[in-house]
Amino acid sequence: MALVYFEGTVKPAGGNHDPESASHRLHKAIQGLGTDENAIIEVLAGHINYERQEIKKMYKTMFGQDLVEDIKGDLSGLFEKLCLYLLMPSRMFDAYCLRQAIEGLGTDEGRLIEILCSKTNGEIQSIKEEYQKFYNRSLEDDVRKDTSGHFQHILISLLQANRSEEQELDDAKVQKDAKDLYEAGENKIGTNTSVFNAILASRSPPHLKAVFEQYKSISQMDIEGAIKDETSGNLCKAFLAVVRYIKDPMDYYAGCINKCIKGVGTNDERLMQLIVSRCEIDLKDIGEAYLKKYGESLPLAIKGDTSGDYGKLLVKLATPTE
Repeated sequence: MALVYFEGTVKPAGGNHDPESASHRLHKAIQGLGTDENAIIEVLAGHINYERQEIKKMYKTMFGQDLVEDIKGDLSGLFEKLCLYLLMPSRMFDAYCLRQAIEGLGTDEGRLIEILCSKTNGEIQSIKEEYQKFYNRSLEDDVRKDTSGHFQHILISLLQANRSEEQELDDAKVQKDAKDLYEAGENKIGTNTSVFNAILASRSPPHLKAVFEQYKSISQMDIEGAIKDETSGNLCKAFLAVVRYIKDPMDYYAGCINKCIKGVGTNDERLMQLIVSRCEIDLKDIGEAYLKKYGESLPLAIKGDTSGDYGKLLVKLATPTE
């Protein structure tokens, strides 16, 4: 199987990375007469997360002040929030996003689904560790307390970070899983959701792709159609998210971003989270998928739905670096 390489829009500053110079620039932008928002945008969007952590440390070393606290004191609104998100260590940011989805009145099930259904074993394990360290509580316990039923089961299964990473295909096993899914759903009265849960949460991506193809030859229906017919509510959304992510991660994320900006109003919170979490990993590829899927460039779509310095920074993060 050929290796697939993904590309982010934000690249390392490399030889141009100078934490001392960047700290001076940020300090001047914040402490001077008025705020130089453009300088803040250039520095934060011009470095990857690891480099931003070095700049934070150098800023405190040079000025005896905390960069995060200075940002809080000088900025406001969505621009402030986006800057603070960029200054969080990556895995801690994922833990923060999950905590925001869980705490408070009601649960943001959509955000839980989008995050947990699209992480690797290693990423989930790191997120669980950061969550425990930062909030002094178990992510699994919090998800269990805040969800229920079969929807809870798929989230808890994903949180085990135990998906197979086997790359070689076993045709007999592929055929058996496809047949088991068919027998658990379309070919019986009622649905055995535990079969769907077990297969979708534990099999490797290459295996699942093959299972989805095999499923069509058994039932003459795509697996997504079967899930829609056999399940409902958040469980249906979670199963579909796993399937869509496995089929095409870039198309999946393009769809998630489009949901944030289409229609009346903008889901700024989730839009920021998606852009920040993907900009160093594969946002360039997501942008290409977005253009193909919706006929509009991702930076242009974001620009049309946001404004001010917040919009400028988001567009900068979504624009591929030459």
